[in-house]
Amino acid sequence: MPPSGQKRPQFTTPLTSIEICAGAGGQAVGLHNAGFDHLALVEWDQHAVSTLRANVGRWPGWTPQKARALDPMDVKEFLTSDACQGLDLGGDTLDLFAGGVPCPPFSLAGKRLGEDDERDLFPEALNIIEKLAPKAVMIENVRGILEPPEVFIEYRAKILDRLRRAGYTVPNVDASLSPEAQDLEMRKVWRRLDAKDFGVPQLRPRAILVAIREDFSKPGVNEFCWPLGIKGDEAAVAESLKRTMRERCLPYWDKNKWGEPAKPGQRTGEDVYNDWLDAARKSAAAGRGVAPTLVGGSRKHGGADLGPTRAKRAWAAMGVDAMGVANDPKACDPERDLFRENGPMLTVEQAAIIQGFPRNWRFQGKKTAQYRQVGNAFPPPVAEAVGRAIAATLRPEHREELLSNYDIDSSGSAALDDIPRQMELSISATATPAPAREDRRGNLVGTSH
Repeated sequence: MPPSGQKRPQFTTPLTSIEICAGAGGQAVGLHNAGFDHLALVEWDQHAVSTLRANVGRWPGWTPQKARALDPMDVKEFLTSDACQGLDLGGDTLDLFAGGVPCPPFSLAGKRLGEDDERDLFPEALNIIEKLAPKAVMIENVRGILEPPEVFIEYRAKILDRLRRAGYTVPNVDASLSPEAQDLEMRKVWRRLDAKDFGVPQLRPRAILVAIREDFSKPGVNEFCWPLGIKGDEAAVAESLKRTMRERCLPYWDKNKWGEPAKPGQRTGEDVYNDWLDAARKSAAAGRGVAPTLVGGSRKHGGADLGPTRAKRAWAAMGVDAMGVANDPKACDPERDLFRENGPMLTVEQAAIIQGFPRNWRFQGKKTAQYRQVGNAFPPPVAEAVGRAIAATLRPEHREELLSNYDIDSSGSAALDDIPRQMELSISATATPAPAREDRRGNLVGTSH
């Protein structure tokens, strides 16, 4: 069952979607759980493509054979591709266009070149939207595109202007207002959501743009309403990883760091597990049980780890060594992976749990490539929440059942103080950005018809 606690919605006429910059499928998983059937997925990275191939074959409209046929493709080529041309989109059948356009142009850790960065794919996304005219649009990015508002407020206004001209309900913002006031008005369609509010044991603030076509968004009737969070207690690292951490430690429960029977006084796998759980629960009791934002980095970033110095300190307080990523249990080196001074390192699977992926999602590639896919992903539970809110707008007769497990902002906007500002834990600002053609996300095409 999805993290919302609700079964995947089933509609008499399925809701359909096309997604660009799909990565390893974080947003796709969430939208699938929200009831959307993907007609096409677009991704460029070969490892992420392999991950999609390995997982989507049993989704509605897909088969393992169709999934295996997925190939990397530049998102700029999508509209002219055979895959797009072969879609049967007659009769206004496309409900949602979604995507997570590349983050480096807007990241707080980068040069923040915005529309002057060759990796910016907002123009390509808008071209597709204008051509295919979906009923709804959902675009995800780093919070740096929103904060501080004066940096990209003009570019955001340009994007909203194109959407308005394409027939979508977006605010017509007065450019003479202060950036803060313009940002407040834009929050009707473009705002920050934090993953920790949606059952994900991680901070991970993201910027989400949602626009509904004018003929499907009627004021006071079926307006889009933002989900503020999932009802219930906040998820914490301790309880989220307890099962998998015990599974990793059990083979060494009475053994030492060399995998040999422990002698008196030697630390055992049982000690590793209990020490980790104690530290993680103490952090949770002190209000620090949510993980810092995972970092995927790029090919130029070097080996995989869980983030910069501040993030590593936060992980250490929860009993986790964040200096690297552990091997999978079947290839475990107990001294390296578990018996460390600051606690065990996380496996790729555990990092994926921190992102909100289901345990059966199979990442492909070597360990570092798998971890980068996880670290760059959009948490599925957040995508599901926004997807359900979009579905509730397009299918208002199902609104109550779709959104019953969420707190909803029915006002359409949020006060300036309603959305907390916090430091995004990301790669070092001094890191060298990857070349445009090597760091561009978003390019595999597959169809389900």
